[in-house]
Amino acid sequence: MRMVDLIEKKRDGLELSTEEVNYFIKGYTEGSIPDYQVSAIMMAIYFNGMTERERADLTMAMVESGDQIDLSEIEGVKVDKHSTGGVGDTTTLVLGPLVAAVDVPVAKMSGRGLGHTGGTIDKLESVSGFHVEIENAEFIDLVNKNKIAVIGQSGNLTPADKKLYALRDVTATVNSIPLIASSIMSKKIAAGADAIVLDVKTGAGAFMKTLDDSRELAKAMVRIGNNVGRKTMAVISDMSQPLGFAIGNALEVKEAIDTLRGEGPKDLTELCLTLGSHMVYVSGKASSLAEARAMLENAIKDGSALEKMKQFLSSQGGDGSIVDDLSKLPQAKYIFELEAEEDGYVSEIIADQVGTAAMLLGAGRATKESEIDLAVGILLRKKIGDQVKKGESLATIHSNFEDIAQVKQKLTQSIKLSETKPETPTLIHEEITE
Repeated sequence: MRMVDLIEKKRDGLELSTEEVNYFIKGYTEGSIPDYQVSAIMMAIYFNGMTERERADLTMAMVESGDQIDLSEIEGVKVDKHSTGGVGDTTTLVLGPLVAAVDVPVAKMSGRGLGHTGGTIDKLESVSGFHVEIENAEFIDLVNKNKIAVIGQSGNLTPADKKLYALRDVTATVNSIPLIASSIMSKKIAAGADAIVLDVKTGAGAFMKTLDDSRELAKAMVRIGNNVGRKTMAVISDMSQPLGFAIGNALEVKEAIDTLRGEGPKDLTELCLTLGSHMVYVSGKASSLAEARAMLENAIKDGSALEKMKQFLSSQGGDGSIVDDLSKLPQAKYIFELEAEEDGYVSEIIADQVGTAAMLLGAGRATKESEIDLAVGILLRKKIGDQVKKGESLATIHSNFEDIAQVKQKLTQSIKLSETKPETPTLIHEEITE
């Protein structure tokens, strides 16, 4: 088998066999196939796409290129949730304890974040003592005992995907649906999930800016998952404005705890109940989505979701008492208000620019070497459609330095007012289960 023949097939719009997909992924991972040939075949894929069978083969070839997590010792159906990212995306912090509180095992492998704020692990490390450096045996034991645990990503999980992604980044082939879908799904499958619920974002603050593109990606991932034997569904949710109010690590932990208490933002609460209902339903713990949602709503109402959060934090070395005393979370030195310069209605909140403002404060990483300031961030006081009076706060800025002129300028450009009340954005656009 020769790589040049595979390149020629994809260039001419033909389908690669399972053996050919395995050959090129294995060869590239081991170093016997050079970057320039893989660049060529990825550009051919970019223009000519892949069939459903090719996409499933590509995904599994990347899964099999490295470690695979064996969760078979964990009782029950293991359901993973993946979000395609956004600003103020606190869903994992809420969903983990919430779903675990109704006896569905959440064995979560998470990473650190590059961008606006930290990843799930960075956010959880806002809790003093919390750590994810635990052995697999302890991880499995914690999930069996508490129904929830979070572990750091294995260094050798889907190494083929890491190599391909780095190459796509410098060859203008990142925005290819088959390559994006197989990249995401390979990590989820290698992490050992039995079922996968996807939260695919759409809008200005999302990777996919249009609903059509988000729908295409969601369907591609759902089909890959189902084709390789993982029950998979997707929710397409709005990211034209930040989710919830908090953008920043400790601020998002606080918001997650408020949400588990039943006092969280309406949009964050609704999205978590929607995603959580699907997680509970696919686990077999509920006979319908309506029953699953009722179980989750009751877990919030009776306090069991909040208790589960406390148990989860404590079991991994964290100070669980912060659930009852949020002042124990890292606090910023300075707090500033961004005041409205006129009366009106909030007509637009450009999510990715608000995220950039948070990163300027130190809430996220510009590079892998950047250090995150867990205390800083932004709390929105208004969302799209809300009325505002001149002098009223649009956002509260939590900072550890006094000169925030650049941050204020970025936020002022990001939050736009109009004289007439705009339509409130639709939070959940579609649910895809095919």
